[in-house]
Amino acid sequence: MSGPGAGFEYPPTEVSWTKRDVLLFANTIGCTANELHFLYELDPNFSVFPTYPVILPFKKNKQEVIDFYAAQKAVQIPGVPEFDARRVVDGQRLVQFLKPLPTTSAGKKFELRTKVLGVYDKGRPGTVVEIQQDLVDAGTGEVYNRAIGSSFYVGQGNWGGPKGPATENFPPPKDKKPDVEFEVQTKPETPLLYRLNGDYNPLHAHPEPGKKMGFGGVIIHGLFSFNAAAHGLLQKLGGSDPANIKEFQARFASPVRPGDKLITSVWRTGDIKAGWEEIRFVVKVAGGKICLSNGRALMKVVGESKSKL
Repeated sequence: MSGPGAGFEYPPTEVSWTKRDVLLFANTIGCTANELHFLYELDPNFSVFPTYPVILPFKKNKQEVIDFYAAQKAVQIPGVPEFDARRVVDGQRLVQFLKPLPTTSAGKKFELRTKVLGVYDKGRPGTVVEIQQDLVDAGTGEVYNRAIGSSFYVGQGNWGGPKGPATENFPPPKDKKPDVEFEVQTKPETPLLYRLNGDYNPLHAHPEPGKKMGFGGVIIHGLFSFNAAAHGLLQKLGGSDPANIKEFQARFASPVRPGDKLITSVWRTGDIKAGWEEIRFVVKVAGGKICLSNGRALMKVVGESKSKL
């Protein structure tokens, strides 16, 4: 870690969640009635869907609607320009699942501990801010979840900063048909429902911000596509058991609009280390562009979940 802003640590942020938050999240990312352990609080195996922590940097410990723009302005990274949170989109995200989350944070104090890994000037297109966020039990110091991700501040480059390292790529195998494919049909209401998890960026609700950013109107949260893909992989390959996924990552390649159909293609690599197989995947908009590239997961492959109903 070197360069402007690198190594800067934000003040710890207290976060919390309820069983209701966990149920809502599972509903918004496509969990189905044969996955009651994600959707029914009295199920004997009631569990938090593993990617739930990606919502906590937005939600924090709030239950009420959040002023997204005001919340993003909270802390200035030293040594770099102040960036406009009204023009930011997701870049890439890697999530490591280190310890299962309790279905409610009640009785414990959880914190997000965030540090800047790098701030990279990409010239006219904009600036990338890469961070690491750990979800930590403040009482014990145990890390439950680690996310390494980047945000892209559109049109906010050319400030003389470093260009940054080349990113590692995880392309799908050449000349091999996908082992699994699945579809997610979005609706005009998809981002309006997903935002209730705590990600209230107006870009995903009202056409005006998207028009100003050149998207032509509302786009769906990149993290909706991310979480929906994670759900599909766990359902199709991991038996819907949260213990069967260790890492999940993807690059946000292009926007998704409400009503688009998402098609996920999945390849098993056969590369297994300590019981975890590397999986590659790509998500495309039907008839259009790739929206999630560089898709990679570490999983224990057991097949598709079977209905318990």
